[in-house]
Amino acid sequence: MKLIIATPSPFARKARVALREKNVPFEEIIDVPWNKNTITKGLNPLGKIPILLEDEGKSFFDSRIIVQYLDIKFPTALMYPQNPEENLNARIIETAADGLCDAVVLNFLEHARTTDLRSQDWIDRQQRKIAEATHFLSNRLEDRLHFVGDHITIADVGGFSSLEYLDLRYPELDWRSAYPNLTRFWKHHKDRPSFLTTQPTAQTIEPLAR
Repeated sequence: MKLIIATPSPFARKARVALREKNVPFEEIIDVPWNKNTITKGLNPLGKIPILLEDEGKSFFDSRIIVQYLDIKFPTALMYPQNPEENLNARIIETAADGLCDAVVLNFLEHARTTDLRSQDWIDRQQRKIAEATHFLSNRLEDRLHFVGDHITIADVGGFSSLEYLDLRYPELDWRSAYPNLTRFWKHHKDRPSFLTTQPTAQTIEPLAR
């Protein structure tokens, strides 16, 4: 089993964490999907990572599909709760965390353009999404150490990954000062091996088309 990833990606990180939590042996292949020589072509029609490759040739893309597939194939350390209400709540948190990360990516790419081609309205829109999604995660967490239930789920993986992705791209936002409960949550989980071994790191991408 192989997983194609980009090292900064919070979406790939969800799959990386799930595989580690389930103790599934796999090979990580690092790619830069923005570059012309990306290996995503032919494996994902959307040109995105992560992509899971099975030994028999099957491939799966999109972090949610991959993690759900892993829960089906390896039904230990389930990422999606079996209880219907908890499952729904976990997916709500995952959706908010993914949306936060989407906004960070779009904001980051807009800033990669030359100043004369940047849209301040677009940047402002993404920054509002980031602020509101972070506030939403804080409200849903309340004073707990898990978003759903009392053990790690996709909600915790997504929430944690989104916070550390903020650290990577926009450390000046300082969410820790604004949201003490998210800070407690982060401190509680930060030394978990599946998180320690998947910390996001920046990659160099080719210049964007002007």
